[in-house]
Amino acid sequence: MKKLKRKPIEEKTLPRLLKYCRPYMGQIAAALIFAVIYVGLNLIAPVLVGYAIDNAIGPGKVDFAAVGSLLLGVGVAAVCSGVFQWLMNMCTNTVVYFTVRDLRRLIYIKWSTVPLSVIDRTPHGDLISRMINDADSVGDGLMQGITQLFSGIVMIVCTLVFMMYISVTIAIAVVIITPLSMFVAAFITKISRKQFLKQSQLQGEISSYVDEYIGQQKLVKAFVYEERSYEDFAEINERLRVCGQKSQWYSSLANPSTRFVNSLVTSAVTILGSLSVLGGSMSVGSIATFITYANQYTKPFNEVTGVIPQIQAAMAGAKRIFEFLDSEDMSEEPESCEENRHLKGNIDIENVSFSYTPAKKLITNFNLHVKAGQRIAIVGPTGCGKTTLINLLMRFYDVNSGTVKIDGKSIYDMSRNDLRSNYGMVLQESWLYNASVRDNIAYGRPDADIDEVKAAARKAHIHHFIERLPDGYDTIITEEGSNLSQGQRQLICIARVMLCNPPMLILDEATSSIDTRTELRVQRAFTEMMKGRTSFVVAHRLSTIKEADIILVMKDGNIIEQGDHLSLMKSRGFYYKLYNSQFAANR
Repeated sequence: MKKLKRKPIEEKTLPRLLKYCRPYMGQIAAALIFAVIYVGLNLIAPVLVGYAIDNAIGPGKVDFAAVGSLLLGVGVAAVCSGVFQWLMNMCTNTVVYFTVRDLRRLIYIKWSTVPLSVIDRTPHGDLISRMINDADSVGDGLMQGITQLFSGIVMIVCTLVFMMYISVTIAIAVVIITPLSMFVAAFITKISRKQFLKQSQLQGEISSYVDEYIGQQKLVKAFVYEERSYEDFAEINERLRVCGQKSQWYSSLANPSTRFVNSLVTSAVTILGSLSVLGGSMSVGSIATFITYANQYTKPFNEVTGVIPQIQAAMAGAKRIFEFLDSEDMSEEPESCEENRHLKGNIDIENVSFSYTPAKKLITNFNLHVKAGQRIAIVGPTGCGKTTLINLLMRFYDVNSGTVKIDGKSIYDMSRNDLRSNYGMVLQESWLYNASVRDNIAYGRPDADIDEVKAAARKAHIHHFIERLPDGYDTIITEEGSNLSQGQRQLICIARVMLCNPPMLILDEATSSIDTRTELRVQRAFTEMMKGRTSFVVAHRLSTIKEADIILVMKDGNIIEQGDHLSLMKSRGFYYKLYNSQFAANR
């Protein structure tokens, strides 16, 4: 049984994130071209304005025709600049939205490939937050970052060339002073990075809490827990507020700090330019143009520091997404395996040991041999390993040691799809999704026709109830089946398994939410369905498993007694005490 090693998170977050933009190089190239044109048009305007100033200096020396033509050129350049800026933004937005879509797809696929243990130990609200909140943060940061990157780099390079053309000396002064703003921004960014990561984690925590609160409203109200739950929520919300405030406060220092440095640039240009005008080496129009270029040169630095909060939030969100994407995958499927679609159901569990955590042993050296068609009941106190055994049979979890075989073949030499298609499973907790009754019953066999669906519903004793619904089998079940009773939901789950008609069954407290009268009818249906099929029945009500071929009595992960109901009662062991404890009140 091979295990996939967990990939170390060695790559830097930003380079790794940019890899997901590679499939959209066409849009990126187009955005870069539009950025060059947009910046070029922006840089033409100051030149035209400078010429206009030179043609309007001195009384009686204004060349109105030339000034008018130059100003018309400025207007045309501004309009065209706006058009190409829109095209650039459209391309960058396309790249961002498609990249975020791809990340969400990967997260969704990852949910299906990680072991069930990863889903079990991670709050579900936190998993949802990574797909929704963190992915949105990545999108916002990428949108701001890419836009500023394209226009900013082109603007810096082009304005530098133009400034060098006008005056090398003043241009060098600008280049020397401007990098100070980047050092300031880098220092502040380092401080705020931890706060943004903590903020993303708290967003996941508050999403988890809200998810639990909404999903368990009946329990909250039944135990009058509203005020205490609000206090718990307020505590998490306050921590999020404090963390968010700190992250915004630190990051907000970047923009005014860099603007202060850039103001020094403008002051230096003005002073040096004025001296050059007085010395006759520059015209007034040229110094006006140079000041405009200096402002445009420093503008990208200001804009980058202005979007540092979004970029920092994006990097924190991306890190959380990559942490989940780097989670270990399920153990590998065998490279080549025969199809095992129709197993008989001979099951051998040999020397199996398993624990959820290494420090706490659960099942040790477990052995069980089941013949095809036998009914196996599993009983014991809570936490003895009954449901864990079911998880191992279905390969929801992999054993630590030992092996599980079906028809003499290890389940680790089969594909999971083959293995699980041979089991029908009804759990204590019913699960329905937002679709029609028919779709819910046919979940395991989407191609089943309506007559087959109705036949399964009749066997589960729910057909007449479904017929009385407003739209019959086409009635839409609301989220989590809230418009049905618990018993009705479980009957639909039972009908779902009856429709699949698998060779092996697992019934984990399958009738726990059904009234006694209905339970008797469903038990008869189960008895009919279990004929010739290997069946595992986990039950707390021992009266429901008296007809089982073998009753396994588990305690602390081990089988302490084994036999049918009569032999176990005669032995007067643990099962005898357990059975009598349930009926003592009736004596």
